[in-house]
Parts: sequence; structure tokens; C-alpha cells
Amino acid sequence: MLLVGYSFMDVVIGILYVTLVGTVVFILYRLLLKRLSRGAIVQSDFCVLYPLEQDPAKGELEFYFTTEAQRDVKLTILDQDLNDIATVMEKMATKGGNIVRFDSTALSNGEYFFCLKTENQKTMKKMRVLNV
Repeated sequence: MLLVGYSFMDVVIGILYVTLVGTVVFILYRLLLKRLSRGAIVQSDFCVLYPLEQDPAKGELEFYFTTEAQRDVKLTILDQDLNDIATVMEKMATKGGNIVRFDSTALSNGEYFFCLKTENQKTMKKMRVLNV
């Protein structure tokens, strides 16, 4: 059988060659991705701190964060100069979502930060307090 100037065997060998080259390229690509992902940050080692739902914040605030393992957590309120002014929570957080409540009426109106600290992490979010 002749296919546009090529024999059937030439076509089969060509298809096998293209398949082999494609497979080798795919394997090399996967090895490269695996090599580049070494030393990548493991997300399960960290907490995720979410912003407040209210803006501006007033009254009782609900701070929400998630963690994939039990860990010691300290949640603090900082002023604009990043000085600690209140400790909201300092205890072992449970796996999953955690809600911590804080009465903001003790704070004067203005901008503050809330900071979550663990043994290997420190993350902050900004909040504006406006108690009427």
C-alpha cells in the first residue's frame, strides 16, 4: 500500500517515532516540575487569616482563621505604629475554622491591625474601628 509517496511501514514507523518523542518530552516535563517544586511552601504548615466582614468594624468583632493542624496561636490587636495594645487570644487552636470574638468598644475610633502569630508565621490584616 502506498500513501502519498510513503509506504505503510514508513507511516507506522513515523507514528511510533512521534509517539515516543511525545512521551519522552512529557516525562522530562514532569521530572522538571517535580524538581522545581522541591522546597516549595507547604500550605498545611500555616494558618489562613481572613479579613473582617464589617468595614468599618464596630461592636463585637469576629476574627476568623483556619488551620489544618492543632497549633498554638496568638491573636493580637496592634495600633498604627504596630505596637501591641490588646491580646485577643493566646491558646491552642483547633483544626479547621476558628472564630474569636472581641469587643471593640474598648478601642477608640481609628485604624488598627490584627495579627495572628504561630511558631513559624506572622500575618496581619488592617481594620478600621468606628464605634458610634
